[in-house]
Amino acid sequence: MIAYPNIDPVAFSIGPLNIHWYGLAYVIGFLLVLFLGKYRSKTNQISLTTSEIDDLLLYGMIGLIIGARIGEVLFYHPDYYLTNPLEIIKVWKGGMSFHGGLVGVIVAVLLFARKLSVQPFIIFDAIAPLVPPGLFFGRVANFINSELIGRPTDVPWGMIFPYSDGLVRHPSQLYQAFFEGLVLFIILWYYSKPSKNSKNIQNSKNSQFRLNAKPIGAISGMFLFCYGCFRFLIEFTRTPDTFMGYFPLGLSMGQFLCIPMICFGGYLLFIDKLKYFSKNKN
Repeated sequence: MIAYPNIDPVAFSIGPLNIHWYGLAYVIGFLLVLFLGKYRSKTNQISLTTSEIDDLLLYGMIGLIIGARIGEVLFYHPDYYLTNPLEIIKVWKGGMSFHGGLVGVIVAVLLFARKLSVQPFIIFDAIAPLVPPGLFFGRVANFINSELIGRPTDVPWGMIFPYSDGLVRHPSQLYQAFFEGLVLFIILWYYSKPSKNSKNIQNSKNSQFRLNAKPIGAISGMFLFCYGCFRFLIEFTRTPDTFMGYFPLGLSMGQFLCIPMICFGGYLLFIDKLKYFSKNKN
């Protein structure tokens, strides 16, 4: 067993204002999206200009925060928030649903794509590799908050989390940080890198929008498929919400929400392969 490192959830204070690690994780995640997005824009690896990255970040921030909070309320704790509605706005205390945030970002990207008059998947493909670093810091913040704890275990690296039942449990938040953050970032970053000889125009309506790497939707498909698989498997080490328990087949809510991601991501990758073989055959 490894001793749980008791880290104060409050990173620092400015007068009466407490800055939590959870809030800092979101700030760092957004800044990394901005930095990595502008880097890829300046090196012609994505089809968005640096000013469009700025605008897209604002859309994405609003969509993510609203969607993640609504998802947490609807998917996981509806009874609690209905009886304590003021708690809904206290996002700094934690409680943000990834799947709800994903829906919020999808809506934001659809609106942004409509504004630019481009295919939404062009933007989805551009931002998908930029997301995992933010997921990494978010899961680390979950660990610091001692929330979303793992199931009981006898592995040598198990921990006893504060405010729990005293059982040794998986540090499942760190598993998620590693696979959904670091590993997923490496996969998507290199999968989406454009080949030196590729000059395929991805949007016939506006030729300035290019994505010199994969057919439209392939990068988004890889994100959905890999994240869904990682999350689905790691959920076997994570304690489901006590008021929900397990669903049919012994699965959790998180796992059921991952199934559509895996299926749709796999579909997009399958279409990518069909295009590849069709192109080579001709």
